[in-house]
Order: sequence, then C-alpha cells, then structure tokens
Amino acid sequence: MSNLRDLADRFLKACQGRGILAATAESCTGGLIIATLTDMPGSSSMVDRGFVTYSNDAKMDMLGVREETLDTHGAVSEETALEMAEGALKNSRAGIALSVTGIAGPDGGSAQKPVGLVWFGVAAVGKPPFAEKRIFENNGRDFIRRQTVRTALELGLKALETR
Repeated sequence: MSNLRDLADRFLKACQGRGILAATAESCTGGLIIATLTDMPGSSSMVDRGFVTYSNDAKMDMLGVREETLDTHGAVSEETALEMAEGALKNSRAGIALSVTGIAGPDGGSAQKPVGLVWFGVAAVGKPPFAEKRIFENNGRDFIRRQTVRTALELGLKALETR
C-alpha cells in the first residue's frame, strides 16, 4: 500500500487533471487530511480549504449539519458524514469534499460505536454523495487517525477515478 505522501500526490494530481479544487471537513482527524494535502508542493492550486469541526456546534455553524441529524444519529454517523461532506462542498469553491467523523480513542467508545469507528463522506459536483464506514483496530489514537487519513484519500481518489 502506498504511503500517505504518495496517496496525497495521486489525489491532488487527479483533482488537477479534472480542473477542480478539494476541500475537507474533519472531526476526529483534527485537520490531518488537509495538512497531508498541503504538505505537498504546489497543492495551493488544487486545495481550496479545510474545515476542522471537532464540536457539534462547529459542524452546525461551519458546515450546516442539522441539529436534528446530530440529535437523532449522533456526530459519528453516516448521516453526519454525508452532511459534513455536502456542507464542505457548498461552503467552498471545491469540486470534491472529503469528510470524516469518528472515535479515535482512547476513550469515548461504546458497544454501538466502538473506538476505531469512523464514517467517511465524499461529495463531488455532479455526483451523488456517498458515505462509508470503517472500524479500525484499536492500536492507539495515532494509528486510527492515520488510517482515517489514508482511507479518506483512497475514497476521494476512487470517486475521482469514476467520474
């Protein structure tokens, strides 16, 4: 499997090849996805912005996630991931937006939502948004967050390749 730098480079080149910008909406990663992208030389021509929305209030204020969604499904849910991705797309100049919301640990998990659970959202102009769930092995907070970055970029790349 390619390292994060290679994956970020491939994702950015796919954006560039389609003439679109990328945006992120991040909760459990706290900005690691956008940091990974902007670590790449030349990324300013392919990255629009990153929203770090760690709190529910931030998700509502910055991305337009509905309070009802958070009350009914919780912050770590398919519905929230979709609304985050759609909100990032709507509130940016991006053609694709990646969102992540999950439980990186070491605490905060439950039987229904264990540590390692992450929901991913992808919204792209002209395509229906989609969400996917992963449950990463609880090998520590850093491991879960890095796997989340990797998976978000892989899902973004997959969405761009099927355009």
